[in-house]
Formats: sequence, C-alpha cells, structure tokens
Amino acid sequence: MEFIIITIIILFFMQYNRSIDTQKFFKDIEPYFHFLMEDDYKFLLNVKYGDSKDATIEFNKRISNALVAIAMFLFVFLMSKVNFINILLAFILGFMVFKYPYTKLQVHYKNNLHTINQMLPYYLKSLEILVQHYTVPVAIQKSISSAPKIFVPGLRKLISKIEAGDSTVDPYMVFAKEYPVRDSMRMMRLLYRLSLGSQENKQEQLLMFSRTVSSLQNKAREQKYKERLEKMENKTMLMLCTTGGGILLLLLIAMMTMMGI
Repeated sequence: MEFIIITIIILFFMQYNRSIDTQKFFKDIEPYFHFLMEDDYKFLLNVKYGDSKDATIEFNKRISNALVAIAMFLFVFLMSKVNFINILLAFILGFMVFKYPYTKLQVHYKNNLHTINQMLPYYLKSLEILVQHYTVPVAIQKSISSAPKIFVPGLRKLISKIEAGDSTVDPYMVFAKEYPVRDSMRMMRLLYRLSLGSQENKQEQLLMFSRTVSSLQNKAREQKYKERLEKMENKTMLMLCTTGGGILLLLLIAMMTMMGI
C-alpha cells in the first residue's frame, strides 16, 4: 500500500512538472482500443448530434474516461484489500463507464423511433416524385439535400454501396434495419424492385409504390390525430379530476367549519 501511495505521489509531481504527459499517453494508447467501437456508434452519434460531433474524438473520450475510472477504482479497492475480485470489479466498473454514453445514444434513438416513423412516409412521397423523372439511385442521391437529417447518414451509406457496384437488395435492407419502423422493410424492397424495372413496367411499379406510400401517409396521419385526441382526453380528465377534487375539498372544509371542528 505504501508503494502504491508513493507511486501516485511521484506520478503527480512528474505530471505537475511536465516530465510526463498523460494526455499524450492516452492519445498513444487509444488506437489500440478502437476495435471496441460499436458498429452503429457513428450512426447513433449522428442521429443525436448531427455533424457537430466527431465519432473518433467522442470514442477517444470514452476510452480515456474508462481508463481513468479503472485506475480510480483500483486505487480505492487496493486501499482496502488486494484480491482478484476487487481487481475484476474495477475493470467491470470501468467497462460500464465506457458503455454508458453508448447506452444513452441507444435510448435516445429508441425514443425517436416514433418520430422517424412519422417522417418516413413523407420522405418516401418526395422520393416518389423524383423517381418519376430519374432512376432510383439518382433520385435517392438528389433527395439527400432535402431529406430529414436523421435519414441522411443512412441514405449516404445506401448510395455509396450502390455506387461501389452492389446491385443486390442488401444496401436497401441495411437502410431498413437502421430505421426499423413500420413497413420500412417492405418499402425498401418495393424501391429495390422499382430500381430493377424496365421502362415498360416502371409506371405500373411506380403506381404500386405510390399507393403504398399514400397508405403509409394515411396511417401516419391517423396515428397523429389519435395521439392528439388521447392527449386532449388526458388533459380533460386531469382538469375534471382537479376540479372535482377541489370541489370536494371545499365541501369538506365547509362541513368541518359548520360542525365547529
């Protein structure tokens, strides 16, 4: 224990005198931890912050915070008792510190799935108009500038895979999996089939796509009106309960006053 305390004091003075640079140390070792970056981390970060956050910088912050947490927990646990359980617990807690920001991003994304579900039919409607004049890949490319920001990362990934030569349905399915809302899988399959169709049957497929999009828009409107109605009903019920409770309270006070209590 005395050795640990002396080591910490020495490291503190070395850092204070600039003999060592802990920030440089973290920067040097952070690349070795990049295999821990989650596959959807950049996407989730972009959903919440847009282009204002750099995924590499934010991930490096997570690594630094986790390493500092492990060091702190090790110091606290080693002051009490040195054993394998305490060391293992320090690393587990450090890993939890590392995962916490990612978990918050996942929660934020899940909470916004309802909003995505409302926006998707209207985006597809604008895409339908472009498809009437361009091929599906070109229409998607042109739609990015006016698409809701939350769809932009997925659309760019979709276009990059198509431009790389992937002519299968996979790029469309990847987009649908990133936005797992109502009918996203079916709509992406319809869009893929529309991209394969010849000019002879393009109008027929486009008509089917248009009908499906219109159906989704109607469902979105119905859901929106239903939510508004439920919100109004809840407010009305709350107002009635508050008014009724207030009247009962006034009656109770009046009765107590008349009885001289």
